[in-house]
Amino acid sequence: MVQGESTEQNASVLGTLLASYIIMNDLLTNLLKLQTLDFSETSQKDAEAQRAELRARVPQPILGHYDRLIARGKKGVAMVRNQVCAGCHMRLPIGTINTLMQGQDIQLCDTCGRYLVLAEPEATKPEQPTAKAKPAAKTRKRKALANADA
Repeated sequence: MVQGESTEQNASVLGTLLASYIIMNDLLTNLLKLQTLDFSETSQKDAEAQRAELRARVPQPILGHYDRLIARGKKGVAMVRNQVCAGCHMRLPIGTINTLMQGQDIQLCDTCGRYLVLAEPEATKPEQPTAKAKPAAKTRKRKALANADA
């Protein structure tokens, strides 16, 4: 019976972690889409409707901080590549990166205050030889030395 209860508890914990990951991922995706619409040059009615819909999905405290950043002329969301914030180009603590990777919580950059989103890992391309091997360089020391002796 004790084993059955622990299995149920493990399943419950995994379900909770998965749900929080999905919620955080959706929230950050919505913020990123909102930022794209805010900084695009379109003034279509459809874009306004999308903005209103995305703003309704984001909790008010997060939206308030995002709006303060936008009012200052900054972007509210920054991508993280190679443990560096793309907004301020400062290296982030490993704990922040870990939390982002696990999807447990939304993280702010300690330096610029932007919301952080992990960049999708790029598929590594197989390396192709870029240039053929160069022939060995000719030495000119002997010729220079022969002219100096003459």
